[in-house]
Formats: sequence, C-alpha cells, structure tokens
Amino acid sequence: MIRLLWVIFLVVAIAAAAQNSPAPLAFAHVNVVDTRAGGLQRDVSVLVVGGRIAGIGRNLKVPAQTIAVDAKNGYLIPGLWDMHVHTDFGDWLPGGREVILPLFVANGVTGVRDMGGDLKVLQQWRADSAAGKLIGPRMVISGPMLDGPQPRFPASISIRNATDALRAVDDLRSGGADFIKIQSLIPRDGYFAAADEAKKRNITFVGHVPDAVRASEAAEAGQKSIEHLTGVFEACSPLEAELMKGPKGPRRFVETYDDAQATALTATFARKRTWQVPTLVWERGQWLIDESDFRNHPLAKYAPAYWKEHTWKMFTDDILKTMDTDPVAYRRRFVQKELDIVGKMHRAGVPFLAGTDTAAGVYVLPGFSLHEELQLFVRAGFTPLEALQTATLNPALFLGREADFGAVEKGKSADLVLLSANPLENIGNTRSIEAVVIRGQLLRRKDLDALLRQVQTAAASLSVRNDRRSTQ
Repeated sequence: MIRLLWVIFLVVAIAAAAQNSPAPLAFAHVNVVDTRAGGLQRDVSVLVVGGRIAGIGRNLKVPAQTIAVDAKNGYLIPGLWDMHVHTDFGDWLPGGREVILPLFVANGVTGVRDMGGDLKVLQQWRADSAAGKLIGPRMVISGPMLDGPQPRFPASISIRNATDALRAVDDLRSGGADFIKIQSLIPRDGYFAAADEAKKRNITFVGHVPDAVRASEAAEAGQKSIEHLTGVFEACSPLEAELMKGPKGPRRFVETYDDAQATALTATFARKRTWQVPTLVWERGQWLIDESDFRNHPLAKYAPAYWKEHTWKMFTDDILKTMDTDPVAYRRRFVQKELDIVGKMHRAGVPFLAGTDTAAGVYVLPGFSLHEELQLFVRAGFTPLEALQTATLNPALFLGREADFGAVEKGKSADLVLLSANPLENIGNTRSIEAVVIRGQLLRRKDLDALLRQVQTAAASLSVRNDRRSTQ
C-alpha cells in the first residue's frame, strides 16, 4: 500500500509540475502531418503558447524562455482519440486513475470517449486531469449505460419500459452526461423512447443496436454511432428477423450473408451518416480467443492482477461458453468478413471512428490497443491517412470540436504526438512516439518511459478496495 501511494504521488507530481510550467514550446525542424488531405509541411517550426498552437512556419518569432524541442526528422500529428473505452467499470476494472488514464497518455492518446462508467467518478477524474492533479486524457462521458431489466454489466441502468427510458435520459442529461449510451438488452419501446427523448433534450444518442431493433431502424431513429458492428450482420442476411431472436453467431452470419442486403444497409448508413465504431481489435480477440495465448504477453505487466485473474477470466469463460461455440474455421471467416464489411461501408462513404473497448476486452490494453486498431483499419482497405483520420480528424468532426482538435493547425489545442517515423507511409509508425503534448504540456520520451514504469508498479500492487477508495 505504501508503494502504491508513492507511485500515485509521483504521477501527481509530474502532472502538477507540467501544469504549472509557464514556458511556451517550440518544435524545430519538424514535419507536420496534414490529417485533412495527407502530405507534409516539411522542416517547419511549431510554436505552442498557453496550451494552443500559436504558429507554424519557418521564421517564427519565438518568445523568451521557450522550451525548444529539436524535432529534426520527426513527424508531428494531432493527439489520438480512442472513441470507445471504459475507464471506471464498477469493481470489474480497478486501476482507472493509476493504470488506465496514464497508459492512454503514454501511448499518445490525448482524448477518449468513455462508453459506460460511474458518472460522478469520471467527472472528477476529468476535472483532476484538467487541473493537473493527475495525468489523463480529455474525456467525453456517457455515465451509466441504458440496458435491459437485468443488465449484464456494472455501470448500467435497468430499463423495463418507455417510462424508465425517459427518466434515465432526463436524469443523465441533468447530471451532466455528454451523451447517452445504449446496451443490447434494452426493450424495443425503451429504445425508441430514449431516442426520442435524446432528440428533445439535445443530447447525442449512441451505442449497440439492441437485440430487439434492426440496424436500419437505429439509423433512421438518429443513433449517431453504432458500436462493434452490432445488428449489422443480422441486417446483411435474409433471415434478419430470425437472427434477431437467436440463436446467431459467426457460422450463421457467414452462411446467410447476402451482399445485396449489405449494400442496401450500407446505403442507409451513408445517407444518415451513421458512424461506425467496429472495435476490430476486440472483435478479433473475442472470436479467436481460444487460439490466443496471453500467458506470456509482453504487455501483461501493465494489467493489474485482478483484471487477469478475475475480470478477464470471467469474460473468457463467458465467451467460450456462450459465444465462441462455432467451429474455429467459421470464426476465422467471420473475422475476415468483418474486415470486408468495414471496407465496403468505407468505400460507400460511411464514416468511421477508432475505438477499442479497452479496458474491458481481454488484453485490449489502454493506449496500446488503439495502434492495433489503426492497423486493422488498413487491413480492411483504408489508406494509412484514412486510418489515422479515424483517431484524429474524425473524432473532432463527430464531437463538433473541429475548431479545437483533429489537425495540427494554428489556433487548435496543443494536443500533439511527435513520431520518429512517417505514419502516412506505414500506419504502424504511430507507435514510434518520441514525445506527447497534452493541454500544451510536454512529456518527452524519458517522461513517458517513467510513466510506464510507474504504471507497472501500480498494477503490481493494486487491489479493488484501495482503487475504489482512491476514486471517491
């Protein structure tokens, strides 16, 4: 416990020191990656003052006492966003403050969309991060999810009917939630009541396509994003009504897939601009979980023992018992079919966001997993630029925050990642992180490495009880 408190103190001290630093920053001789059209602004300087980009060019006037960063041969991109995460998930995921939040920043993830958690805890973490009391990304928060009468997950609200749904939307809106998240078991009348109320209360409505609702209906109802391709493969089959009632799974999805129906669904998504967050790294891990050996995973050192011994074991047992019951050959075909349908929708103009479902997914680790997600987008047919946009420009557009985020441009918030290699040539180069700037504060590679060591120490000594105390 003493060691854990010391680690927490170190993280807080680094954050506070950065927050109180008044000096502007200047990246010299850097190549700025254009996340709108591709291409580079080569060998320029980028000046950061007061947490915003003050200028980009070759002959900038630099204020006195500027912190100079020699970025020659480096590539500057906007801070990355993971648009589907869980950072506080009841007692299932201890380590939100000490593990999850700093792992994002250490991996260049400067913004996240939290898709289900304790609203008050998350709001406090967001405030503490903004105040420099801890190191963490910017956060857009749903609070608890709207699920069925008997929710399957913590951080959920039980919805039995339309009345429950109206009350839940109103309570979350009044409590300061940024959007409404729907889960799979919500009843049909509750879903449409929540969708209508969200429109009336002017709050974004996103999540799963529930078991009782068609994907096309969700799009027409104004659901802004669909997660995990829920409802998509049912809608790509002539047996959609039957599959909605179950049983369903990779074998039936693959065997009954109809490309004409997929084309019609894709056209609906494109027309309604229904964003897709396929969480491909989680999907691949789920459907092929019995083909993976995580015992010697190199990133396991960053996961608290409780995740590995309890939460992830619970997920694994449930997946093997109830979901991954089809022969592995069909599951491999389905994982490829997911990439195929993502590519098909992308070519038709359906907008996409990068999201991973970390940290709930088995070995879908905060920050690290986002870089895997970008590589899977490329495997689905995206160019490296288009994959990069799913974690930079597209989140800014989706959130209505293009004035602040999504590109390295004068006037925008200084959330930046300095890479040693060009991500437009190989999307895997987003891993080559030399420095991260969040809210205008610089963390060099040595600072990021120290942060990772502190996370490893915290993970080794973390228990559910002391983590939940630290969030209150």
